[in-house]
Amino acid sequence: MTMDPMASIERHESSVRSYVRNFPTVFEKAQGSWMQDIKGDRYLDFFAGASVLNYGHNHPELKKVLIEYLTGDNITHSLDMASVARAEFLDTFYRLILKPRNMEYQVQFPGPTGTNAVEAALKIARKVKGREKIMSFTSAFHGMTLGSLSVTGNAFKRQGAGLPLTHSDSMPYCNYFGPEHNTIDYIDQMLGDSGSGMDKPAAAIVETVQAEGGVNVADWDWLQGLQEICRRHDMLLIVDDIQTGNGRCGSFFSFEPAGLSPDIVTVSKSLSGYGLPFAITLVKPEYDIWEPGEHNGTFRGHNPAFVTAAKALELYWQDDAFEQVIARRGEMMRSFLERLCSKYPEAEGTARGRGMMQAVEFGNQELASQISHVAFRNKLIIETAGPDDEVLKLLPPLTTEDADLQKGLDVIEKSLVTAMQELGITRKAGSQ
Repeated sequence: MTMDPMASIERHESSVRSYVRNFPTVFEKAQGSWMQDIKGDRYLDFFAGASVLNYGHNHPELKKVLIEYLTGDNITHSLDMASVARAEFLDTFYRLILKPRNMEYQVQFPGPTGTNAVEAALKIARKVKGREKIMSFTSAFHGMTLGSLSVTGNAFKRQGAGLPLTHSDSMPYCNYFGPEHNTIDYIDQMLGDSGSGMDKPAAAIVETVQAEGGVNVADWDWLQGLQEICRRHDMLLIVDDIQTGNGRCGSFFSFEPAGLSPDIVTVSKSLSGYGLPFAITLVKPEYDIWEPGEHNGTFRGHNPAFVTAAKALELYWQDDAFEQVIARRGEMMRSFLERLCSKYPEAEGTARGRGMMQAVEFGNQELASQISHVAFRNKLIIETAGPDDEVLKLLPPLTTEDADLQKGLDVIEKSLVTAMQELGITRKAGSQ
């Protein structure tokens, strides 16, 4: 390699790039939970492509079926024409995911990314109900296209649209006013009051855990209350399971423990299993009222992703064994973070999360970002979340071995100590 890759990126790529600024090295190879840069340095990955790589980098069995598919001159791009790979994915998804959970959904392939899935969900909800408004929530994040941005809470992301974002109403998420206030009662009052000034929405769109919003976790009874509100006020319930699904929060769909039956579900991120772009919008059959071609896209038939997705389902979702592994590792992460917050009270940390999406919110809003920077120096990739990047978010691959998971947790503690020193945060007397 004669060129300087970083210099080429800095010279030619748009200034909009972000992660390369937080993790300033040139990555070249990756395997499992580890990434390697061009200098040969290895980094433990607690980011997993924002939960795209739930099964790790270059999973050998997924790589094998992908290579076999490609070298066999099988169809790669087919719009929404029929293909063997498409049919096999649909059959596998129904057999291993939908049928065992007694779920009935039609599968729509809206395009390759999560925001494509959200846009399709918003459109079909409006078409079904004949109304324009969508109810969204504070601190929500649903994507970067205009429809998705209109139901996103982050002011910085919304401002990037460059025009007014309309046809949505933002309501307070679970615990937005603190645990003593049930925001479901407030929402119900607003919807039922003809003097509230709120037009009846076609649907509510919600994340069970607001991943980008700061790993804000909705209580199960709050989610159940939201579903009841939607039924009572003739609204559809859309669950955005893009980052929280595919096992990240424990079960395949994050909403399963709440006993929800969403009308529409968006799934993407780790769906392909291999990091290939792939998204679906699940729609209850009675609401699948699209005219043929009414919503389409060039890349709604990405056959290599069908192949790896079907294989990932076969490998990990035949039974509940993988869920048990996720639960155990998630508890390992949560227990560590709670001990960390107790051990370093001066950090003013609060642990929260679900499954293997765990996080700590710090009282000092600079601390999470500083820990991320120090962790990178210590060869750990970990990101921040929240409106002000005040939350340190842990997203290791679900397949991370226990020893590597513990190694990453130890680096987090080491990085916390260093970050507090660099920010001038003084240890309290008597701290261990």
